[in-house]
Amino acid sequence: MIDIQNQIDDRNIDIDKVGIKDIRYPITVRDKEIKTQQTVAMINMYVNLPKNYKGTHMSRLIEILNEHDRSISIQNFSDILLTMKKRLNAESAHIEISFPYFVMKSSPVTHSQGLMDYQITFKGSLNKGKDLVVMINVPITTLCPCSKEISRFGAHNQRGEIRLQVRFKKFIWIEDLIKLAEECASCDVYSVLKREDEKFVTERAYENPKFVEDIVRDVAERLEKDPNITWFAVESENFESIHNHNAYAYIERRKE
Repeated sequence: MIDIQNQIDDRNIDIDKVGIKDIRYPITVRDKEIKTQQTVAMINMYVNLPKNYKGTHMSRLIEILNEHDRSISIQNFSDILLTMKKRLNAESAHIEISFPYFVMKSSPVTHSQGLMDYQITFKGSLNKGKDLVVMINVPITTLCPCSKEISRFGAHNQRGEIRLQVRFKKFIWIEDLIKLAEECASCDVYSVLKREDEKFVTERAYENPKFVEDIVRDVAERLEKDPNITWFAVESENFESIHNHNAYAYIERRKE
């Protein structure tokens, strides 16, 4: 049959990324506590396309996913990218995999258990060299230091989010990044809280007020000390409870 994609294109324009987006696909990822967990990911896969080709063979990208038997991890990302390059005769390959990751979390006083979900993204590319970024979104509680200081009683608090991206030298656990982010908040967020737990969370946040500036600096300080981390970007955003806007801070660092 005629292969239209392999026909010559005369416009003389290279395409940086071409492929498929938003594939909903079941995957298995490594879990620090229970070894593995199953989840459903949204996957984007791209390769470059030289100027002399009309199109790429996108169905081959789906075939590559199927060959990995639903198992996606930091360890096999390079293998997937290398297969993409070879199978599609490309100079560069890119893949983005976003999925909810679940952690069983106990409340602080009654130890009531409930699943917390965190949005995770693995973002990798293979060109002349390889690159992998792990991205996590962690919900948190913050309490405003200024509100606490100027009020006769109480202080406004709100739910927020820490968004953390890292590059690293060797394997890193998702759970460890989540824990680091939560420890830099005024207090954690939980899926199950009894009255005793709510008292603890409320008082913990009151005793530990944080601006978004405090949070990104606290996270950055800890990542700067970690020899495994080579680059990071951290964002903190408060979904403000008394303002009609959000508060936001961002730090990005490449470590020498």
